[in-house]
Amino acid sequence: MLDRLQDTPPDALLALISQFAADQREDKIDLGVGVYRTDDGATPVFGAVKAGEQRLWEEQDSKSYLGPEGDRGFVHALMPIIFGSDATMGGRIDGLQTPGGTGAVRLAIALAERAGITRVHVGTPSWPNHIPIIEDVGLEAPTFRHAKEDGTADVDAVLSIIRDGREGDAVLIHACCHNPTGIDYSADQWDALAEAFADSPVLPIIDSAYQGLGEGLEEDAVGLRKVLASVPYALIAYSCDKNFGLYRDRVGALYAKVAEPGMLSASMSNAAALARANWSMPPDHGGAAVRIVLRDDAMREQWLEELDGMRQRLRWVRATLAAAGDKVDGIPLAHLEEQNGLFAMLPLDKDQIAKLRDDHAVYMAGSGRINIAGLTKGNIDKFIAALADVAA
Repeated sequence: MLDRLQDTPPDALLALISQFAADQREDKIDLGVGVYRTDDGATPVFGAVKAGEQRLWEEQDSKSYLGPEGDRGFVHALMPIIFGSDATMGGRIDGLQTPGGTGAVRLAIALAERAGITRVHVGTPSWPNHIPIIEDVGLEAPTFRHAKEDGTADVDAVLSIIRDGREGDAVLIHACCHNPTGIDYSADQWDALAEAFADSPVLPIIDSAYQGLGEGLEEDAVGLRKVLASVPYALIAYSCDKNFGLYRDRVGALYAKVAEPGMLSASMSNAAALARANWSMPPDHGGAAVRIVLRDDAMREQWLEELDGMRQRLRWVRATLAAAGDKVDGIPLAHLEEQNGLFAMLPLDKDQIAKLRDDHAVYMAGSGRINIAGLTKGNIDKFIAALADVAA
């Protein structure tokens, strides 16, 4: 029966990775792959994570199964970081470990479907895997505009979806550091979202994949917490892959917020059953390392310092690009300083993107999305000059 299968279109990002690897030019710049890089171009293991892994190696006495819920200590250690001092909101929030943020999103959508959700509204552009996951679960994925041409969030579009929504609707929103635009909601806009959700049957599904890489660990959670304080039910997909640098270890968690503490058991048991059918049990190593880091004061402080260094470097890249706006006619850059996280969108056409690649060895996604962490003190001037050339 396998001869009935047809080739699927190749993944554009994977093709870009191959092209970049084959390029022999020494000054090539990779702005495509969505991982953090230092000013030396490396994607290092956090020192705090190494310390946690060392202790895990010394103290772990079994590799036995943990169950579909994963490492409960890891799940609960994260909760004050995500939700604040009242981490359980009076016993109304709990969660389980997942294989990365992708696993958390997948489980959130599957749990929503089991609870009666039939369509999940998505602001576009969005992370390219959001809509495929929603559709693979069997739900509709209608879209609305997330970003306006002036580089700000189109809050009226999402507010319209929330206010006009019906039973069976959900809206997927990014908690911070929007992927791929870098355009987040302002404090006032988050207030409006929370107020709209409070009066709507629409379920919020919040994807928090970059906490700490925008304005600060606490600041990046403010919008999420405002929404949770206003609604009886919500699902939160969380990733440690970026803010702990644990990409290949796939470290994530799904949390559910319910109206009354007695309702959590049903949500968690259904989530565990769906997890069992999807991946059985999540990988343990990365989550265990995070748990150790968060429970040790010295390791936790080291992690916070390393995360702060990442955020400061990303802010430097944004400020440098914004300051160079007068050197690049026709490609607005000033607004990049007001945005957050790893990603930004440049209004480039296919010919300009091809010219950047062919003439200047600058590789980026065909959509114009760039990973700003690929820019360093050693190559950012070259990139700005390349932009000026293709804009001329």
